[in-house]
Amino acid sequence: MANHTPNPDNNYDPAGSTQMFRAFVDERPPAAEVQRAETRSRTGLIVGVIVALVVIIGVVVLAMK
Repeated sequence: MANHTPNPDNNYDPAGSTQMFRAFVDERPPAAEVQRAETRSRTGLIVGVIVALVVIIGVVVLAMK
């Protein structure tokens, strides 16, 4: 029977997936890109709240007629 125990001294990954994953995880986006994403997120939230308020006010006004 073959011994399938990994060799701790041999860090070679024939598929390269482990190294690629580690490189992906270790990458950090530039600070400007992170700030831009946060700004878009906040803008979307604000627009969503305003639209919800307009819809609620419209329903209340129509119900009072």
